[in-house]
Amino acid sequence: MPQIDSSKVSRWDLHGRAHVVRVQRTGVRRTIRCDTCGWHRGAQFLPWLKAQEHLAQAHQATVDPARA
Repeated sequence: MPQIDSSKVSRWDLHGRAHVVRVQRTGVRRTIRCDTCGWHRGAQFLPWLKAQEHLAQAHQATVDPARA
């Protein structure tokens, strides 16, 4: 079975622009990187939550396209 080593968190801002933060996994370490502004950070615990927080705070992107 192949191992998934990356995923992404997508959100839209109020102007309809899409913003994406990618979560990459190397062993137990995870790195989150924003495609919009280049921001990146290491995150061992809850990287998807930290990605959502970045999108909300830095880009005001809070609309989940999966739920829209």
